[in-house]
Amino acid sequence: MVSAPKLILTALLIAFASTLAPGAVTPAKAQEAAYMSCGELWYARNKIYARNGYCFKTERAVSVFGQGCFPPYGQLGGWEKARVDEIQMWEARKGC
Repeated sequence: MVSAPKLILTALLIAFASTLAPGAVTPAKAQEAAYMSCGELWYARNKIYARNGYCFKTERAVSVFGQGCFPPYGQLGGWEKARVDEIQMWEARKGC
């Protein structure tokens, strides 16, 4: 038997997926860098840096994430470093 919260979550995911444009990244593929566009890769990478206080300098990054600048000032470790490395690899492969 499926619980009520799982049914609600499933219904919400289906409703969300139906609002996506044709060819858009589905929720199941949203985390997979191989399926992301250059813009999505840029956003995912910089979102990690923003969470870690990176001091953004470009107009684009500042307009999306703000100035930032708080400890640890963009220093990454663990899974975040590995994720940024993966994203950068896909950016290079895609010529971003």
